[in-house]
Amino acid sequence: MGVLYDSIKLQKKMKRDMVIERLEALGVTTSQTGQSIHDMEYGDLKILWVLSEMRQVDIDHPDHKWFR
Repeated sequence: MGVLYDSIKLQKKMKRDMVIERLEALGVTTSQTGQSIHDMEYGDLKILWVLSEMRQVDIDHPDHKWFR
C-alpha cells in the first residue's frame, strides 16, 4: 500500500511541476491576486495556465476567428 501511495503522490507532484514550468515559460510568476505560483494548489494552477495560454492567442489573426 505504501508504494501505491508514494506513486500517486509522485504523479501529482510531477503534474503540478509541469504546469509550473509551462507558466514560467509564459512569463507568469504570480496569480492575478499576487500569490506566487509555487504556493498555489494544482487546480488553481491549471486555471491560471489556461487563462495565460488564452491571452497568448492573436484574435486578429484570420485563423483565430472563433475567439471573437
